[in-house]
Amino acid sequence: MARLRTALAGLLVLGLVGGAPLPASAAPAWAPAQNLEGACVSLQVYDGTTSRGYVRKDSVGYGFTNTASAAEPFRFEATQLGRYLLRDSAGKPPYQSVLGWVWTGDEYGERADWTVSVADGRYRFVSTATGQQLGVYLGGLGAGNSNSTVALAPASGCAAVPDIATGVSGTPAPGVDANGKLVGWIDAHAHITAAEAFGGSLHCGDAYAPGGAPVALKGCASHATLGWGALLEAIIAGTDPINSAEDGWPTFGDWPQNDTMLHEASYFRSLERSWKSGQRVLNVLLVANRVICGLTLEHTSCDEMDQIRAQSQYLRKMQDYVDARSGGPGKGWFRLATTPAQVRQIAAQGKLAVTIGVENSEIFGCREVNDVPQCTKAQIDAGLDELTAMGVSGIYPVHKFDNAFGGTRFDEGVTGAAVNVGNLISTGHWWQATSCTGPSDNEQPIVSDDFARLLQLGVGLPAGAILPVYPSGKICNVRGLTDLGRYLVERMMDRGMIIHIDHMSVKAASTVLDMASQANYPGVASVHSWSDPTMVNRMLGVGGFVAGYAFSATDDGQDTGTFLDEWRTNKGLANGNKITGYGVGSDVNGLGPQAAPRLNAGSSPLVYPFTATNGTQVAKHVYGSRTFDLNTDGVAQYGLYADWIVDLINQAGPDATALRRDLLNGAEAYTVMWERARS
Repeated sequence: MARLRTALAGLLVLGLVGGAPLPASAAPAWAPAQNLEGACVSLQVYDGTTSRGYVRKDSVGYGFTNTASAAEPFRFEATQLGRYLLRDSAGKPPYQSVLGWVWTGDEYGERADWTVSVADGRYRFVSTATGQQLGVYLGGLGAGNSNSTVALAPASGCAAVPDIATGVSGTPAPGVDANGKLVGWIDAHAHITAAEAFGGSLHCGDAYAPGGAPVALKGCASHATLGWGALLEAIIAGTDPINSAEDGWPTFGDWPQNDTMLHEASYFRSLERSWKSGQRVLNVLLVANRVICGLTLEHTSCDEMDQIRAQSQYLRKMQDYVDARSGGPGKGWFRLATTPAQVRQIAAQGKLAVTIGVENSEIFGCREVNDVPQCTKAQIDAGLDELTAMGVSGIYPVHKFDNAFGGTRFDEGVTGAAVNVGNLISTGHWWQATSCTGPSDNEQPIVSDDFARLLQLGVGLPAGAILPVYPSGKICNVRGLTDLGRYLVERMMDRGMIIHIDHMSVKAASTVLDMASQANYPGVASVHSWSDPTMVNRMLGVGGFVAGYAFSATDDGQDTGTFLDEWRTNKGLANGNKITGYGVGSDVNGLGPQAAPRLNAGSSPLVYPFTATNGTQVAKHVYGSRTFDLNTDGVAQYGLYADWIVDLINQAGPDATALRRDLLNGAEAYTVMWERARS
């Protein structure tokens, strides 16, 4: 902001901002104005070379004054590269009305979005929604003509932009060491594009939005008491469909919580907090499911590849948005990486490397219906070409449902019952299982009570469906890797892609690991605790990468394991000594809960402020009027992973040094695995 004011002051001295006429000899070369984020300026409107005065506040809109000191100050907030929301001194956004004048609004809307370009020190403001150019309209500020331009001058008295601060201060340690190795932790499994997943309406909120936090994090009527979103969240997360407030920004009385799975938990300022506290790599999984999409009352295409395409576009626009909020193209801290070399370059710049993967159930349309595949090898090749063009580095061949590539690993409880119904809809059959010893696909995944609970929540079964019966004890999916599955894995290895074995049945994963071993291929991963320990051990043996689901450090009363217990178990495997770095799998926005508060947080709390793993100082995270505390909120939103990582190490006791080393080597280990797969 100080740099911008200095630059504007310099332009004033040079006569390029203010009253200097545009040169008549040549048409100006207009270019997007991309460095106005946060500027506090006055607007002087010109019609050709004639000044019509400074913009001032009027009764319902804006007029003009010849007195510079009486001009209205405006704050600029980028909505995308070259586009801005303006706020007057009262924080109100000027918008292009349907009657031609620019009036004072109450909140951001498409007519309050202005595309701004610059040439020779003058600016053009064009309504992004209507294409009308800002100027003089019937004596007031409104739709002008093509000769209308605006000069900017530094001002004071601007309203603050409603935003979320990171709470992180101090100078971070470098993202790479003297040898070029990454230093920092990796979230190897996150779903920050969930707003565009499942047809675009299952999820409430956005990771970013024009208009900032008040728009991205507002509540949704569909998720209020007994709304269809609230009912779906009750099925998926076990939450109460009768909620007290679906309020969102700025009070956040109802969400985010650690178990609200259908509300945005990875707003970009939260990601920024985590990056500023030592995170180096974020692996974003584009996620899709045709059956879940069909459950929503409002959606775009339920074709899973269409959902992936929408999320890929969302992710790239997110990078542009962070750039816009950071001063222009390439200046943002959020950088997409499509090769390991790019990961290293981004980390060396001190920024967050964002890699891309895909996790969906019917990828390339490759479902199976009663064991008949619904795709061909040609479709697989074309699909891989498309994903490669998107920058996708890794794929889950199987996810939740049996498909044309192989069998799935089972969910449990009410969630398992719901997913099994989805499997029936997708494939024409229930999960089919047999008793097994050794590695398994879970204990009995569902019982009659789970279906009863599902029916109580209003989920009907397909007509004529007869409930399945499973053996007690350990069970395994009868389906392994198919011939098409083998073909997919071979083509992925040819391309150096990461094969995610999580969600594969034991039989399918075993075959994949056989293939990886025979090919000496290290590009396999288990990154959110969805694979059997026997499979994890075999994966480590071929040089693969492991990350644990981001459970609480110690018992949180949620009937789950703990991150520390799983890390110790994996380190104790026969191939555990091959773990050179360990990752975190948050599964944020991925229909799974985040860590709840530790039961012993009262007697052994994380003390604020604390020192992050990269040496920065971190205070409690404030969202609007709500202050988050890991000790009482758990990981209610992504910004608290900065807190969680430090708390995790604090709770590791005599293993703290080893755990810290593994976590801070996590991004490096993942990148090395990827490099070796591509070599």
